[in-house]
Amino acid sequence: MLAPEREMTRDWQPVIHAFEAIVGKSNVVRRKEELLVYECDGLTSYRNRPAVVVLPRSTAEVAALVKVCSQFQVPFVARGSGTGLSGGALPVDDCVLIVTALMKQILDVDLENQRVVVQPGVINNWVTQAVSGAGFFYAPDPSSQIICSIGGNVAENSGGVHCLKYGVTTNHVLGLKLVLPDGAIVDVGGTVPEMPGYDLTGLFVGSEGTLGIATEITLRLVKTPEAIRVLLADFTSVEAAGAAVSDIISAGIIPGGMEMMDNMSINAVEDVVATNCYPRDAAAILLVEVDGLEVEAEVNGDRIREICMQNGARSVRVAVDAEERLTMWKGRKAAFAAMGRMAPDYYVQDGVIPRTKLEYVLQEIEALGQKFGYQVANVFHAGDGNLHPLILYDNAVPGALETVEELGGEILKLCVKVGGSISGEHGIGADKRCYMPEMFTPTDLETMQWVRHAFDPQNIANPGKLFPTPRTCGEAAKVTSKPFEGVERF
Repeated sequence: MLAPEREMTRDWQPVIHAFEAIVGKSNVVRRKEELLVYECDGLTSYRNRPAVVVLPRSTAEVAALVKVCSQFQVPFVARGSGTGLSGGALPVDDCVLIVTALMKQILDVDLENQRVVVQPGVINNWVTQAVSGAGFFYAPDPSSQIICSIGGNVAENSGGVHCLKYGVTTNHVLGLKLVLPDGAIVDVGGTVPEMPGYDLTGLFVGSEGTLGIATEITLRLVKTPEAIRVLLADFTSVEAAGAAVSDIISAGIIPGGMEMMDNMSINAVEDVVATNCYPRDAAAILLVEVDGLEVEAEVNGDRIREICMQNGARSVRVAVDAEERLTMWKGRKAAFAAMGRMAPDYYVQDGVIPRTKLEYVLQEIEALGQKFGYQVANVFHAGDGNLHPLILYDNAVPGALETVEELGGEILKLCVKVGGSISGEHGIGADKRCYMPEMFTPTDLETMQWVRHAFDPQNIANPGKLFPTPRTCGEAAKVTSKPFEGVERF
Protein backbone atom coordinates (compact mmCIF):
# COMPACT_ATOMS: atom_id res chain seq x y z
CA MET A 1 0.00 0.00 0.00
CA LEU A 2 1.39 3.38 -0.97
CA ALA A 3 1.50 6.03 1.71
CA PRO A 4 -0.34 9.21 0.78
CA GLU A 5 1.57 12.29 -0.30
CA ARG A 6 2.47 14.37 2.72
CA GLU A 7 3.77 17.83 3.36
CA MET A 8 7.40 17.97 4.48
CA THR A 9 7.52 19.93 7.73
CA ARG A 10 11.28 19.66 8.23
CA ASP A 11 13.74 22.20 6.85
CA TRP A 12 15.84 19.83 4.75
CA GLN A 13 18.27 22.35 3.28
CA PRO A 14 20.93 22.23 6.03
CA VAL A 15 20.65 18.45 6.14
CA ILE A 16 21.02 18.10 2.37
CA HIS A 17 23.98 20.49 2.28
CA ALA A 18 25.70 18.46 4.99
CA PHE A 19 25.05 15.21 3.10
CA GLU A 20 26.41 16.63 -0.15
CA ALA A 21 29.57 17.76 1.61
CA ILE A 22 30.11 14.17 2.79
CA VAL A 23 29.27 12.03 -0.27
CA GLY A 24 28.99 14.56 -3.10
CA LYS A 25 25.90 15.81 -4.90
CA SER A 26 25.79 12.82 -7.26
CA ASN A 27 25.30 10.45 -4.31
CA VAL A 28 22.40 12.37 -2.76
CA VAL A 29 19.06 11.50 -4.38
CA ARG A 30 16.15 13.94 -4.01
CA ARG A 31 14.08 13.90 -7.21
CA LYS A 32 10.69 12.23 -6.66
CA GLU A 33 10.92 10.06 -9.76
CA GLU A 34 14.30 8.72 -8.61
CA LEU A 35 13.06 8.11 -5.08
CA LEU A 36 10.37 5.79 -6.46
CA VAL A 37 13.06 3.11 -6.84
CA TYR A 38 13.52 3.04 -3.07
CA GLU A 39 9.88 2.99 -1.94
CA CYS A 40 9.95 -0.66 -0.86
CA ASP A 41 12.07 -3.74 -0.46
CA GLY A 42 11.11 -7.25 -1.64
CA LEU A 43 7.80 -6.92 0.22
CA THR A 44 6.28 -4.80 -2.53
CA SER A 45 2.81 -4.65 -0.98
CA TYR A 46 4.02 -1.85 1.30
CA ARG A 47 5.47 1.35 -0.11
CA ASN A 48 6.60 4.63 1.39
CA ARG A 49 8.81 7.21 -0.27
CA PRO A 50 11.91 8.38 1.64
CA ALA A 51 12.67 12.09 1.85
CA VAL A 52 16.23 11.59 0.63
CA VAL A 53 18.58 8.76 -0.33
CA VAL A 54 22.33 8.83 0.26
CA LEU A 55 24.93 6.41 -1.10
CA PRO A 56 28.15 6.27 0.94
CA ARG A 57 31.27 4.34 -0.04
CA SER A 58 33.14 3.96 3.27
CA THR A 59 32.77 3.58 7.01
CA ALA A 60 33.86 7.19 7.49
CA GLU A 61 31.13 8.45 5.16
CA VAL A 62 28.45 6.34 6.87
CA ALA A 63 29.56 7.66 10.26
CA ALA A 64 29.48 11.26 9.05
CA LEU A 65 26.00 10.80 7.55
CA VAL A 66 24.64 9.23 10.73
CA LYS A 67 26.13 12.05 12.81
CA VAL A 68 24.15 14.51 10.71
CA CYS A 69 21.00 12.45 11.27
CA SER A 70 21.69 12.43 15.01
CA GLN A 71 22.36 16.18 15.06
CA PHE A 72 19.09 17.01 13.30
CA GLN A 73 17.17 14.07 14.83
CA VAL A 74 16.36 12.68 11.39
CA PRO A 75 15.32 9.01 11.27
CA PHE A 76 17.42 6.82 9.02
CA VAL A 77 16.88 3.40 7.47
CA ALA A 78 19.74 1.27 6.15
CA ARG A 79 19.20 -0.58 2.88
CA GLY A 80 21.33 -3.02 0.92
CA SER A 81 20.06 -4.67 -2.25
CA GLY A 82 16.42 -4.31 -1.23
CA THR A 83 15.63 -8.03 -1.47
CA GLY A 84 14.24 -8.40 2.06
CA LEU A 85 10.78 -9.92 2.39
CA SER A 86 9.56 -8.44 5.67
CA GLY A 87 9.66 -4.69 5.00
CA GLY A 88 12.83 -4.25 7.02
CA ALA A 89 14.14 -1.60 4.60
CA LEU A 90 10.77 0.07 4.12
CA PRO A 91 11.26 3.85 4.48
CA VAL A 92 9.47 5.61 7.31
CA ASP A 93 7.99 9.09 7.02
CA ASP A 94 10.52 11.87 6.34
CA CYS A 95 13.50 9.57 6.66
CA VAL A 96 16.94 9.28 5.14
CA LEU A 97 17.60 6.01 3.35
CA ILE A 98 21.28 5.09 3.70
CA VAL A 99 21.95 2.72 0.81
CA THR A 100 25.13 0.62 1.05
CA ALA A 101 25.05 -0.64 -2.56
CA LEU A 102 28.28 1.22 -3.43
CA MET A 103 30.14 -0.36 -0.51
CA LYS A 104 30.97 -3.50 -2.46
CA GLN A 105 34.64 -4.20 -1.82
CA ILE A 106 36.08 -7.47 -0.54
CA LEU A 107 38.64 -5.88 1.78
CA ASP A 108 40.71 -8.90 2.84
CA VAL A 109 40.90 -12.62 2.12
CA ASP A 110 42.77 -14.73 4.70
CA LEU A 111 42.55 -18.32 3.53
CA GLU A 112 45.05 -19.62 6.10
CA ASN A 113 42.68 -18.56 8.87
CA GLN A 114 39.53 -19.21 6.83
CA ARG A 115 38.07 -15.72 6.97
CA VAL A 116 37.24 -12.81 4.71
CA VAL A 117 36.41 -9.16 5.40
CA VAL A 118 33.79 -7.50 3.21
CA GLN A 119 31.81 -4.29 2.97
CA PRO A 120 28.02 -4.60 3.40
CA GLY A 121 27.19 -4.09 -0.28
CA VAL A 122 29.09 -7.20 -1.35
CA ILE A 123 26.69 -9.71 -2.93
CA ASN A 124 26.37 -12.99 -1.06
CA ASN A 125 27.47 -15.16 -3.99
CA TRP A 126 30.56 -13.02 -4.63
CA VAL A 127 32.15 -14.33 -1.43
CA THR A 128 32.09 -17.93 -2.58
CA GLN A 129 33.21 -16.92 -6.08
CA ALA A 130 36.22 -15.15 -4.59
CA VAL A 131 37.45 -18.21 -2.67
CA SER A 132 36.04 -21.26 -4.47
CA GLY A 133 39.20 -21.66 -6.58
CA ALA A 134 41.15 -22.20 -3.37
CA GLY A 135 38.71 -24.83 -2.11
CA PHE A 136 36.51 -22.74 0.21
CA PHE A 137 32.94 -21.45 0.25
CA TYR A 138 30.64 -19.19 2.27
CA ALA A 139 27.88 -21.39 3.65
CA PRO A 140 24.76 -19.18 4.17
CA ASP A 141 23.02 -19.20 0.78
CA PRO A 142 19.58 -17.57 0.59
CA SER A 143 17.64 -18.25 -2.58
CA SER A 144 18.37 -14.64 -3.56
CA GLN A 145 22.11 -15.11 -3.09
CA ILE A 146 22.96 -13.84 -6.58
CA ILE A 147 21.49 -10.42 -5.71
CA CYS A 148 21.18 -10.08 -1.91
CA SER A 149 23.94 -8.31 -0.01
CA ILE A 150 25.92 -9.40 3.03
CA GLY A 151 24.82 -6.32 4.98
CA GLY A 152 21.18 -7.28 4.55
CA ASN A 153 21.98 -10.90 5.43
CA VAL A 154 23.54 -9.68 8.69
CA ALA A 155 20.58 -7.40 9.47
CA GLU A 156 18.02 -10.19 9.02
CA ASN A 157 20.20 -13.16 10.07
CA SER A 158 19.47 -14.84 6.75
CA GLY A 159 19.58 -18.59 6.28
CA GLY A 160 19.38 -20.59 3.07
CA VAL A 161 19.15 -24.14 1.81
CA HIS A 162 22.35 -25.21 3.57
CA CYS A 163 21.54 -23.80 7.01
CA LEU A 164 20.44 -27.21 8.32
CA LYS A 165 24.04 -28.42 8.62
CA TYR A 166 26.06 -25.22 8.45
CA GLY A 167 23.87 -22.74 10.31
CA VAL A 168 22.54 -19.27 9.48
CA THR A 169 24.40 -15.98 9.11
CA THR A 170 25.11 -15.49 12.83
CA ASN A 171 27.10 -18.74 12.83
CA HIS A 172 29.46 -17.32 10.21
CA VAL A 173 30.05 -13.75 11.39
CA LEU A 174 33.23 -13.37 13.44
CA GLY A 175 33.33 -9.61 13.82
CA LEU A 176 31.74 -6.33 12.77
CA LYS A 177 32.71 -2.72 12.36
CA LEU A 178 29.61 -0.76 13.30
CA VAL A 179 28.37 2.79 13.03
CA LEU A 180 26.10 3.39 16.02
CA PRO A 181 23.04 5.69 15.84
CA ASP A 182 25.07 8.62 17.21
CA GLY A 183 27.72 8.21 14.51
CA ALA A 184 30.34 6.53 16.72
CA ILE A 185 32.43 3.77 15.10
CA VAL A 186 32.99 0.62 17.15
CA ASP A 187 34.40 -2.86 16.56
CA VAL A 188 32.66 -5.90 18.03
CA GLY A 189 33.73 -9.51 17.87
CA GLY A 190 37.07 -10.15 16.24
CA THR A 191 38.96 -12.54 14.01
CA VAL A 192 38.50 -15.67 16.11
CA PRO A 193 35.27 -17.58 16.82
CA GLU A 194 35.16 -17.02 20.58
CA MET A 195 35.77 -13.62 22.16
CA PRO A 196 35.53 -12.69 25.85
CA GLY A 197 32.89 -10.33 27.16
CA TYR A 198 29.35 -9.75 25.97
CA ASP A 199 28.44 -11.27 22.62
CA LEU A 200 27.69 -7.97 20.91
CA THR A 201 28.23 -9.56 17.51
CA GLY A 202 25.44 -12.02 18.20
CA LEU A 203 23.27 -9.20 19.50
CA PHE A 204 23.73 -7.13 16.36
CA VAL A 205 23.19 -9.91 13.81
CA GLY A 206 19.45 -10.05 13.24
CA SER A 207 18.76 -6.66 14.87
CA GLU A 208 17.30 -5.42 11.56
CA GLY A 209 19.05 -2.06 11.47
CA THR A 210 17.65 -0.92 14.81
CA LEU A 211 21.05 -0.79 16.56
CA GLY A 212 23.18 0.78 13.82
CA ILE A 213 24.82 -0.05 10.49
CA ALA A 214 27.50 -2.70 9.82
CA THR A 215 30.15 -1.28 7.50
CA GLU A 216 32.77 -4.05 7.61
CA ILE A 217 31.95 -7.70 8.21
CA THR A 218 34.40 -10.49 9.01
CA LEU A 219 33.02 -13.80 7.77
CA ARG A 220 34.03 -17.38 8.43
CA LEU A 221 34.84 -19.51 5.40
CA VAL A 222 34.24 -23.25 5.17
CA LYS A 223 36.38 -25.82 3.40
CA THR A 224 34.73 -27.30 0.31
CA PRO A 225 33.78 -30.94 1.07
CA GLU A 226 35.50 -33.76 -0.74
CA ALA A 227 32.25 -35.18 -2.08
CA ILE A 228 28.66 -33.99 -2.56
CA ARG A 229 25.56 -36.05 -3.37
CA VAL A 230 22.16 -34.59 -4.21
CA LEU A 231 19.10 -36.84 -4.18
CA LEU A 232 15.64 -36.01 -5.51
CA ALA A 233 12.83 -38.17 -4.15
CA ASP A 234 9.24 -37.82 -5.36
CA PHE A 235 6.21 -38.78 -3.31
CA THR A 236 2.49 -39.28 -3.85
CA SER A 237 1.67 -37.34 -0.66
CA VAL A 238 3.15 -34.45 1.26
CA GLU A 239 2.66 -36.43 4.47
CA ALA A 240 4.94 -39.21 3.20
CA ALA A 241 7.62 -36.71 2.28
CA GLY A 242 7.34 -35.16 5.74
CA ALA A 243 7.70 -38.56 7.38
CA ALA A 244 10.86 -39.17 5.35
CA VAL A 245 12.31 -35.90 6.63
CA SER A 246 11.76 -36.94 10.26
CA ASP A 247 13.21 -40.39 9.66
CA ILE A 248 16.34 -39.04 7.98
CA ILE A 249 17.11 -36.82 10.96
CA SER A 250 16.19 -39.59 13.40
CA ALA A 251 18.74 -41.83 11.67
CA GLY A 252 21.47 -39.44 12.80
CA ILE A 253 22.09 -37.99 9.34
CA ILE A 254 22.49 -34.22 9.08
CA PRO A 255 22.23 -33.31 5.39
CA GLY A 256 23.84 -30.18 4.03
CA GLY A 257 20.35 -29.19 2.91
CA MET A 258 16.89 -30.77 2.80
CA GLU A 259 14.13 -28.96 0.91
CA MET A 260 10.52 -29.82 0.11
CA MET A 261 8.22 -28.50 -2.63
CA ASP A 262 4.56 -29.31 -3.18
CA ASN A 263 2.85 -30.01 -6.52
CA MET A 264 1.87 -26.40 -7.18
CA SER A 265 5.47 -25.26 -6.67
CA ILE A 266 6.84 -28.10 -8.79
CA ASN A 267 4.73 -27.17 -11.79
CA ALA A 268 5.43 -23.45 -11.42
CA VAL A 269 9.16 -24.15 -11.45
CA GLU A 270 8.99 -26.48 -14.43
CA ASP A 271 6.94 -23.92 -16.36
CA VAL A 272 9.62 -21.27 -15.80
CA VAL A 273 12.96 -23.04 -15.36
CA ALA A 274 12.27 -26.33 -17.18
CA THR A 275 14.73 -28.37 -15.12
CA ASN A 276 13.15 -31.60 -16.43
CA CYS A 277 14.10 -33.04 -13.04
CA TYR A 278 10.89 -32.50 -11.11
CA PRO A 279 8.03 -34.94 -11.85
CA ARG A 280 4.95 -32.82 -12.55
CA ASP A 281 2.56 -35.41 -11.13
CA ALA A 282 4.34 -35.73 -7.78
CA ALA A 283 2.46 -34.50 -4.71
CA ALA A 284 5.79 -33.43 -3.26
CA ILE A 285 9.49 -33.73 -3.91
CA LEU A 286 12.31 -33.84 -1.42
CA LEU A 287 15.75 -32.48 -2.34
CA VAL A 288 18.48 -33.79 -0.05
CA GLU A 289 22.16 -32.91 -0.23
CA VAL A 290 24.81 -34.81 1.75
CA ASP A 291 28.47 -33.92 1.78
CA GLY A 292 31.75 -34.76 3.48
CA LEU A 293 34.33 -37.45 2.76
CA GLU A 294 33.64 -39.63 -0.28
CA VAL A 295 32.70 -42.66 1.82
CA GLU A 296 30.54 -40.53 4.13
CA ALA A 297 28.57 -39.01 1.27
CA GLU A 298 28.11 -42.41 -0.36
CA VAL A 299 26.95 -44.21 2.79
CA ASN A 300 24.60 -41.40 3.86
CA GLY A 301 23.24 -41.09 0.32
CA ASP A 302 22.43 -44.80 0.20
CA ARG A 303 20.77 -44.65 3.63
CA ILE A 304 18.64 -41.66 2.62
CA ARG A 305 17.53 -43.49 -0.52
CA GLU A 306 16.41 -46.42 1.64
CA ILE A 307 14.52 -44.18 4.05
CA CYS A 308 12.70 -42.38 1.24
CA MET A 309 11.69 -45.65 -0.42
CA GLN A 310 10.50 -47.03 2.93
CA ASN A 311 8.26 -43.96 3.25
CA GLY A 312 6.64 -44.51 -0.12
CA ALA A 313 8.84 -42.56 -2.55
CA ARG A 314 8.08 -43.55 -6.14
CA SER A 315 11.69 -42.96 -7.15
CA VAL A 316 14.93 -41.46 -5.90
CA ARG A 317 17.19 -39.80 -8.44
CA VAL A 318 20.85 -39.06 -7.67
CA ALA A 319 22.69 -36.26 -9.49
CA VAL A 320 25.48 -37.86 -11.50
CA ASP A 321 27.62 -34.74 -11.91
CA ALA A 322 28.02 -31.13 -10.76
CA GLU A 323 25.92 -29.81 -13.64
CA GLU A 324 22.93 -31.97 -12.76
CA ARG A 325 23.34 -31.07 -9.09
CA LEU A 326 23.17 -27.37 -9.93
CA THR A 327 20.11 -27.94 -12.11
CA MET A 328 18.28 -29.64 -9.26
CA TRP A 329 19.03 -26.74 -6.93
CA LYS A 330 18.30 -24.14 -9.60
CA GLY A 331 14.65 -25.16 -9.62
CA ARG A 332 14.33 -24.82 -5.84
CA LYS A 333 16.04 -21.44 -5.78
CA ALA A 334 13.79 -20.15 -8.56
CA ALA A 335 10.59 -21.22 -6.80
CA PHE A 336 9.59 -17.81 -5.45
CA ALA A 337 10.12 -16.09 -8.79
CA ALA A 338 8.26 -18.87 -10.60
CA MET A 339 5.11 -18.10 -8.62
CA GLY A 340 4.70 -15.04 -10.80
CA ARG A 341 3.28 -17.39 -13.44
CA MET A 342 0.61 -18.65 -11.05
CA ALA A 343 -0.95 -15.35 -9.94
CA PRO A 344 -0.42 -11.59 -10.30
CA ASP A 345 0.83 -11.37 -6.70
CA TYR A 346 1.92 -13.58 -3.84
CA TYR A 347 2.40 -13.02 -0.12
CA VAL A 348 5.10 -15.17 1.48
CA GLN A 349 5.43 -16.01 5.14
CA ASP A 350 8.35 -17.41 7.08
CA GLY A 351 7.30 -19.46 10.09
CA VAL A 352 9.21 -22.22 11.84
CA ILE A 353 7.77 -25.40 13.34
CA PRO A 354 9.13 -28.58 14.94
CA ARG A 355 9.71 -31.21 12.25
CA THR A 356 7.40 -33.61 14.09
CA LYS A 357 4.49 -31.20 13.51
CA LEU A 358 5.03 -30.93 9.76
CA GLU A 359 2.16 -33.17 8.66
CA TYR A 360 -0.33 -31.50 11.01
CA VAL A 361 0.71 -27.93 10.12
CA LEU A 362 0.58 -28.52 6.36
CA GLN A 363 -2.95 -29.92 6.72
CA GLU A 364 -3.95 -26.88 8.77
CA ILE A 365 -2.44 -24.48 6.22
CA GLU A 366 -4.45 -26.17 3.48
CA ALA A 367 -7.61 -25.84 5.58
CA LEU A 368 -6.87 -22.15 6.24
CA GLY A 369 -6.37 -21.55 2.53
CA GLN A 370 -9.76 -23.11 1.81
CA LYS A 371 -11.40 -21.10 4.60
CA PHE A 372 -10.07 -17.79 3.26
CA GLY A 373 -10.49 -18.80 -0.39
CA TYR A 374 -6.84 -18.58 -1.52
CA GLN A 375 -4.38 -21.10 -2.90
CA VAL A 376 -1.25 -21.63 -0.80
CA ALA A 377 1.89 -23.12 -2.33
CA ASN A 378 4.48 -24.61 0.00
CA VAL A 379 8.24 -24.39 -0.50
CA PHE A 380 10.36 -24.80 2.58
CA HIS A 381 13.52 -25.81 4.39
CA ALA A 382 12.15 -29.15 5.53
CA GLY A 383 15.18 -30.15 7.59
CA ASP A 384 14.85 -27.33 10.11
CA GLY A 385 11.09 -26.80 9.79
CA ASN A 386 11.32 -23.34 8.19
CA LEU A 387 8.10 -22.99 6.19
CA HIS A 388 7.58 -20.56 3.31
CA PRO A 389 3.87 -20.70 2.46
CA LEU A 390 3.17 -18.56 -0.62
CA ILE A 391 -0.38 -17.20 -0.70
CA LEU A 392 -1.44 -16.46 -4.30
CA TYR A 393 -3.73 -13.47 -4.88
CA ASP A 394 -4.46 -10.44 -7.05
CA ASN A 395 -3.64 -7.13 -5.40
CA ALA A 396 -5.91 -5.33 -7.88
CA VAL A 397 -8.93 -6.89 -6.18
CA PRO A 398 -10.17 -4.51 -3.44
CA GLY A 399 -9.60 -5.96 0.02
CA ALA A 400 -7.54 -8.91 -1.21
CA LEU A 401 -4.31 -7.82 0.47
CA GLU A 402 -6.00 -7.32 3.82
CA THR A 403 -7.56 -10.79 3.64
CA VAL A 404 -4.28 -12.37 2.61
CA GLU A 405 -2.50 -10.63 5.48
CA GLU A 406 -5.05 -12.08 7.87
CA LEU A 407 -4.47 -15.54 6.43
CA GLY A 408 -0.71 -15.09 6.79
CA GLY A 409 -1.20 -14.03 10.38
CA GLU A 410 -3.23 -17.15 11.13
CA ILE A 411 -0.39 -19.26 9.72
CA LEU A 412 2.11 -17.51 12.00
CA LYS A 413 -0.15 -18.05 15.02
CA LEU A 414 -0.37 -21.72 14.07
CA CYS A 415 3.43 -21.97 14.01
CA VAL A 416 3.67 -20.49 17.51
CA LYS A 417 0.85 -22.74 18.74
CA VAL A 418 2.80 -25.89 17.85
CA GLY A 419 5.99 -24.65 19.50
CA GLY A 420 7.60 -22.75 16.62
CA SER A 421 8.50 -19.19 15.66
CA ILE A 422 7.10 -16.35 13.53
CA SER A 423 10.37 -16.04 11.58
CA GLY A 424 13.20 -18.28 10.53
CA GLU A 425 15.23 -16.04 8.22
CA HIS A 426 13.19 -13.20 6.71
CA GLY A 427 13.07 -11.13 9.89
CA ILE A 428 10.18 -9.25 11.49
CA GLY A 429 10.47 -5.84 9.85
CA ALA A 430 7.21 -3.99 9.32
CA ASP A 431 5.33 -7.10 8.22
CA LYS A 432 5.29 -9.25 11.37
CA ARG A 433 5.82 -6.78 14.21
CA CYS A 434 2.17 -7.05 15.29
CA TYR A 435 2.63 -10.78 15.92
CA MET A 436 5.56 -10.42 18.32
CA PRO A 437 3.15 -10.54 21.33
CA GLU A 438 2.04 -13.98 20.11
CA MET A 439 5.54 -15.25 20.85
CA PHE A 440 6.91 -12.94 23.56
CA THR A 441 5.52 -11.71 26.87
CA PRO A 442 5.29 -7.99 27.67
CA THR A 443 8.35 -8.41 29.89
CA ASP A 444 10.27 -10.01 27.02
CA LEU A 445 9.44 -7.13 24.71
CA GLU A 446 10.20 -4.55 27.39
CA THR A 447 13.66 -6.07 27.88
CA MET A 448 14.35 -5.94 24.15
CA GLN A 449 13.31 -2.30 24.07
CA TRP A 450 15.74 -1.43 26.87
CA VAL A 451 18.55 -2.94 24.80
CA ARG A 452 17.46 -0.96 21.77
CA HIS A 453 17.21 2.22 23.84
CA ALA A 454 20.79 1.73 25.10
CA PHE A 455 22.07 1.83 21.51
CA ASP A 456 19.61 4.38 20.14
CA PRO A 457 18.16 6.74 22.78
CA GLN A 458 16.91 9.13 20.07
CA ASN A 459 15.02 6.33 18.31
CA ILE A 460 16.29 7.29 14.86
CA ALA A 461 17.67 3.92 13.65
CA ASN A 462 14.98 2.18 11.58
CA PRO A 463 12.15 3.27 13.88
CA GLY A 464 8.83 1.45 13.78
CA LYS A 465 10.36 -1.90 12.82
CA LEU A 466 10.62 -5.18 14.69
CA PHE A 467 8.35 -4.23 17.62
CA PRO A 468 4.59 -3.64 17.79
CA THR A 469 3.37 -0.09 18.27
CA PRO A 470 0.05 1.35 19.45
CA ARG A 471 -0.38 3.13 16.12
CA THR A 472 0.20 0.07 13.94
CA CYS A 473 -0.96 -2.80 16.12
CA GLY A 474 -3.69 -1.42 18.35
CA GLU A 475 -4.33 -2.43 21.93
CA ALA A 476 -2.05 -5.47 21.86
CA ALA A 477 1.00 -3.26 21.58
CA LYS A 478 0.17 -0.75 24.30
CA VAL A 479 1.41 -3.02 27.05
CA THR A 480 4.89 -3.02 25.56
CA SER A 481 5.08 0.78 25.47
CA LYS A 482 4.36 1.34 29.18
CA PRO A 483 8.02 1.37 30.32
CA PHE A 484 8.57 4.33 28.01
CA GLU A 485 5.53 6.47 28.81
CA GLY A 486 6.36 10.05 28.10
CA VAL A 487 9.20 9.05 25.78
CA GLU A 488 8.60 8.35 22.08
CA ARG A 489 10.16 4.90 21.82
CA PHE A 490 8.65 3.66 18.60
